[in-house]
Amino acid sequence: MLLLIFATLFGVLLNAGDALQIQCYQCEEMKQNDCSTPEYIVNCTVNVQDMCQKEVLVKPDGIHYRKSCASSGACLISSSGYQQFCTGRVNSVCISCCNTPLCNGPRRKRPTPSAATSNRPSLFLFLTFLLLPLLPVTFPLEL
Repeated sequence: MLLLIFATLFGVLLNAGDALQIQCYQCEEMKQNDCSTPEYIVNCTVNVQDMCQKEVLVKPDGIHYRKSCASSGACLISSSGYQQFCTGRVNSVCISCCNTPLCNGPRRKRPTPSAATSNRPSLFLFLTFLLLPLLPVTFPLEL
């Protein structure tokens, strides 16, 4: 048992030095096309750029996008600093930060619930276990 604990701790410490790298979309001032296609994917600088950043600028001629890798500190400071300018109107600037691969791409559509993913079976089980103690208990008669 002691050997198992030692091996687990050794494995955790060994992996602690692994480099962290994220992939993001990167483009400058793209109009209309939000540059979320494979040719805009870049590998961010290891252990420095740990977030993806997305800027949405509303200009008189339409919506423009800037996407890039960023350090968490710089991204969070700029996104909070521009929050007051994120109105959705002309000359609006919205900056968002995220930390999963390619998270500065297009929003994923939420799947629509179907009969297969319905909560009905869960509700049925919940009600069954809730009402089960209320049912009368009968014991078989001994012969």
